[in-house]
Amino acid sequence: MSLYLRRAHQPDAQGRCLTAGLPGQRDGLGHIGLEAFALQPGQAVSRSTGRLETGLVLLSGTGLIEAADLHAEIGGRRSPFEGPGHSVYLPPGAAWRFTPASACELALCHAAVPPGAAPPPPRVIMPGAVRCSTRGAGDNERFIRDLLPETEPAAAMLLVEVITPGGHWSSFPPHKHDTAGPDETALEEIYYHRFRRPGGFGFQRIYDHAGLDEALPLTDGAAVLVPRGYHPVSAAPGCDLYYLNIMAGPERRWQISTDPCFAIAR
Repeated sequence: MSLYLRRAHQPDAQGRCLTAGLPGQRDGLGHIGLEAFALQPGQAVSRSTGRLETGLVLLSGTGLIEAADLHAEIGGRRSPFEGPGHSVYLPPGAAWRFTPASACELALCHAAVPPGAAPPPPRVIMPGAVRCSTRGAGDNERFIRDLLPETEPAAAMLLVEVITPGGHWSSFPPHKHDTAGPDETALEEIYYHRFRRPGGFGFQRIYDHAGLDEALPLTDGAAVLVPRGYHPVSAAPGCDLYYLNIMAGPERRWQISTDPCFAIAR
């Protein structure tokens, strides 16, 4: 299997079915990590964020989130294709517990906090607060949900959901964000992919112009790690694709460079 691809497995005793990145700076990623869970009613997840900040994204189902003064019932969508759902921001040092009231699909997104950062307190990100937009046109049109953009408070993490219709391209034109400077920021990224239909599939390419070139087959529940390089995505016809993006790096700013070969493609 590629160094950049992780596939889902059957849930373990805690309900976890995927792990990538942090802790321990595994998988070549020093700033971000992802865990995915398939939980049954009452199968609680209880943690402390430690030195990381965490974004809890509820893909489907309902449950109770408890953290410090936060006590809220969240959820309600039946799948991530239905529209924006509830997310929760948790800063470093926060003890928290999520208790499902129904079968739930849960993603935990983790980010290392840069020195000197001042993380905000825990909060629920309501569906109505999620900025939704359309990006691209024709066969690269896709639909963006900004869960935690740089305009909203956090120490390091950026979170985005994207719906790519079957037969379309996404993260296109090919772009990268792996070099610190005035015109580009250095951000690691993880894509967590879900397909609407059983057996749905697609592809993601990670490449640069210095020898890196990986073509990764995407299936439901796959995660793709992007430490560097351009990283466009395609969904097979009839295979609507959802993905969750986690990004973080030394600077919390999304500034990209487009592959010069595709600079005029929009």
